[in-house]
Amino acid sequence: MNVTRHFSDTRANTGRVRFLLQSGRVRLVAEGESWQHHSTHGSLQDAATFLATVPRLDHRLYEQALADLEQALLFEQHYAA
Repeated sequence: MNVTRHFSDTRANTGRVRFLLQSGRVRLVAEGESWQHHSTHGSLQDAATFLATVPRLDHRLYEQALADLEQALLFEQHYAA
């Protein structure tokens, strides 16, 4: 079964960034007014690092997406223990 899990989803007036877990891979989906980005990565760290290279991504949205991802990771670690 191919199930997609929304690990982190950040929304702002300037766009949206999602980190999706699917079949051991991470899909990075970013979008804003009249642009979209989709890529697949081997880890959340790789996807987060790559996010810095996405053209047209607003800096505030970038920072918020990383903060939300960090919160999701902390939540995951807390409840996995």
